[in-house]
Amino acid sequence: MSKKTVKDIDLKGKKVLVRCDFNVPLDENRNITDNTRIVAALPTIKYLLEQNCSIILCSHLGRPKGEFKKEFSLEPVAKELSRLLNQDVIMAKDVIGEDAKFKATNLKEGEILLLENVRFHREETDNDPEFSKTLASMAEVYVNDAFGAAHRAHSSTVGVASYLPAVSGFLIEKELKFLGDALNNPVRPFMAILGGAKVSDKIGVIDSLLEKVDTLMIGGGMAYTFFKAQGYSVGNSMCEEDKLDLARELMQKAKDKGVKFMLPVDTRVGKEFKPDTESKTVAWTEIPDDWEGFDIGEKTIEMFSEELRNAKTVVWNGPLGLFEFDQFAKGTNAIAKVLSELDATTIIGGGDSAAAVRKAGLQDKMTHISTGGGASLEFLEGKKLPGIECLQDK
Repeated sequence: MSKKTVKDIDLKGKKVLVRCDFNVPLDENRNITDNTRIVAALPTIKYLLEQNCSIILCSHLGRPKGEFKKEFSLEPVAKELSRLLNQDVIMAKDVIGEDAKFKATNLKEGEILLLENVRFHREETDNDPEFSKTLASMAEVYVNDAFGAAHRAHSSTVGVASYLPAVSGFLIEKELKFLGDALNNPVRPFMAILGGAKVSDKIGVIDSLLEKVDTLMIGGGMAYTFFKAQGYSVGNSMCEEDKLDLARELMQKAKDKGVKFMLPVDTRVGKEFKPDTESKTVAWTEIPDDWEGFDIGEKTIEMFSEELRNAKTVVWNGPLGLFEFDQFAKGTNAIAKVLSELDATTIIGGGDSAAAVRKAGLQDKMTHISTGGGASLEFLEGKKLPGIECLQDK
């Protein structure tokens, strides 16, 4: 971690602007259905309270596209934070308007103010300098603790760092430590599991990981593009026809690098895209024409599990099947269970794979679950994250 954190700067009694990732799922009554991201921000907030700071929190929620929409208000987050911290969190009616400015100016030490959804302003995603400057003018120090938004160059993640001393919070520090150690200094054997729908979403990650891992396992929808690239029929399965040459190149690269490249040997196929569709397991070379692959099969589960039992470091990004439907969640759940039993560093790369691990109730058995799907993907690709690059170096 080459960037300064809240521990590397004197914050006593300061007014601090903290960018959090409170992009939490809400039900139709606007109740929070998973507060993981809010809980993840608590260590930094509590540390700032210990330093007698006045704390101004900001975040986005959903994609309101630059206009006020009640369903994207952060009010439910303010309530949940008040409950978790056992103190009132003041809610601003706007982001840089009169209400926010008045409440920020009058904020006392030990008090917490939550600004409204920063994405109610188009200027946020445009990284508009005037918007950034106004936002920054409310505070004396900026802390970025929103790893899930660190790959976005927006006003509240990057812009404000031009006007305030900028450091990271504990969550970003933790994310960089686990993901960074896995990539740069892994205990071997180092294995990666990649799932999800498309090869195109993961090209950079596969390419980058082939330089680092001992074994790479492929599952999910993107496996069918690799099957097709070897000349086999994939029925109605998801397949990116324009990526067949690329799939062949990646398999060749694995061979050249001496990386064990593992594809499913059988697949669970269904007649239609619905939860109760008729299904069966077939060899990967024998997918029927009018069927669609939705999960890895039992032999693949056994093969992947056996390989993983030798691992000392595992990074997993993307589910191995259509885990939202119970009958096609078997592969994802089985691999999650194997990882939960390993004597190894297990890192889950956010997004759907994190949701799958939580759905299986195994989140506490993993070494680290990233809070940022897109950000962890870009980090695994070796890309620089703008929300981290803008922070002060140690």
